[in-house]
Amino acid sequence: MIRHGIVEENARAVLYGTMDVPLCETSLVNEAPIYRALACRLPREAAWRVTPLSRTRRTAEAIFAAGYPAAPLAAEPALSEQALGEWQGLRHAELPPRLTLAAHAFWPLGGEERPPGGESMADVIERVGGRMEELARALPEQDIVVVSHGGAIRAAVAHALRIAADNALHLAVQNLSLTRLERHVDAWRVVCVNELPGY
Repeated sequence: MIRHGIVEENARAVLYGTMDVPLCETSLVNEAPIYRALACRLPREAAWRVTPLSRTRRTAEAIFAAGYPAAPLAAEPALSEQALGEWQGLRHAELPPRLTLAAHAFWPLGGEERPPGGESMADVIERVGGRMEELARALPEQDIVVVSHGGAIRAAVAHALRIAADNALHLAVQNLSLTRLERHVDAWRVVCVNELPGY
């Protein structure tokens, strides 16, 4: 799993969740060595998955442009970012008065906080974990590269390790970092989290 590239500056000022915000063009150029490192590092002949949000597709395309042989990109809505409902688009400073639970030390919301019309991190773990199991059954022995989002990748690791939502929010998932999960019979193994290729 790879977290998409850095989004444009204005989007970073708000809780963008499942809003379709573009990647930062300057960062695409500046981080060319990371895209090249990913292109070399990722398994060949993998099945590629992106989410319906353009930032994941654009990240995959940048990896192809950096040297990975282009592959079909299938959209996986179930591997999308946490939906923040009515809180999407709020500036970070506007959120605290709206919280019903304590904020997390490393995320604006606690793991069980469900925004109006949105989902909690616990919900994301259930959604992402369910799709991981389906993909493992549908594509046994197949490498899968998923370009996704920080919240969804935390959720995938939480599912693999069977940890709670608040614990999952302690995981750092930087843009363009690589997280490797392996499925062995009926158990998951976490090989690495937040690896920055080329560093």
